[in-house]
Amino acid sequence: MFTDEFNFALPEHLIAQHPPEQRNASRLLCLSGGGRVDSMFANLPTLVREQDLLVLNDARVLKARLPGVKESGGKIEVLIERILDEHHALAQIRASHAPKPGSRLLLADDHLPVTVLGREREFFNLRFDSTESVSVLLEQYGQLPLPPYITHAANAEDEERYQTVYACQPGSVAAPTAGLHFDDAMLAALRAQGTQLAYLTLHVGAGTFQPVRADNVRDHVMHSERYAIPQATVDAILQTRARGGRVIAVGTTSLRALESAAQIGKLRAGEGETSIFITPGYQFNVADVLLTNFHLPKSTLLMLVCAFGGMEAMLAAYSHAVERQYRFFSYGDAMLIER
Repeated sequence: MFTDEFNFALPEHLIAQHPPEQRNASRLLCLSGGGRVDSMFANLPTLVREQDLLVLNDARVLKARLPGVKESGGKIEVLIERILDEHHALAQIRASHAPKPGSRLLLADDHLPVTVLGREREFFNLRFDSTESVSVLLEQYGQLPLPPYITHAANAEDEERYQTVYACQPGSVAAPTAGLHFDDAMLAALRAQGTQLAYLTLHVGAGTFQPVRADNVRDHVMHSERYAIPQATVDAILQTRARGGRVIAVGTTSLRALESAAQIGKLRAGEGETSIFITPGYQFNVADVLLTNFHLPKSTLLMLVCAFGGMEAMLAAYSHAVERQYRFFSYGDAMLIER
């Protein structure tokens, strides 16, 4: 299977730069039984059933971007990928020349001295030379890391809208964007009609924005992300199956966490690392329906939705979305896909 098979032409003006005025005001393309229906996200409660279960990712985006300079001179930008402990983190560093182990960085207008300890593939192991913890320092000095296709610097609107309303587990460097469409009123309406909600955590890494550069899909090395699935969520899924309801994964992040935890055929609660790479031909174990935004060309997430909804049907849906002027990517519109 070749990466070019997952390419599509996207006019630049369809890449959403700002969220809609209201969270649930996005459009919704519904794909079921080979058919397509153009709808609105506000109609979602009418499209799910009383016996269904929505599984949402409650990861919270860190203020993970830190501009700075090398102590030896030269501008840099640090993007925290993962907090390792109170004083250490893995990060990507954008610089004209990669810093060497032992070198010092001065971040956030010299407020944060950092020492480079070493390198792990594309990431640098950093020690924050401060008495405060990394998480406290990021909240105080960091900037929200908007995706690379959003061209403006993060502002007050992004501080609110690039987080889901139920985000509560800090550690992600990108938002689980399918969840951005939900507001508190819609969550309440879903509960009121009997639809259950359950939560898990998958901390999205910066690798989610990387296209697959290998010509052959099987040659791509997938990035690793942390996830945690509570026993209560596993129990809710089993109860949903017992009453004949559908498990609806809200976002590819929720889907990846569920599939990672069910690799041996039985879904298990717990924490883990996943580098699962889902491509067409994959046999899904948990989710019946996927709610997701539109993804980048040649991306692992586009390959995942093609695996879930059928490659021919999904690429046709993307073509339809471009023709009908849907808004794409993190702040864009959504799809509801039956497996």
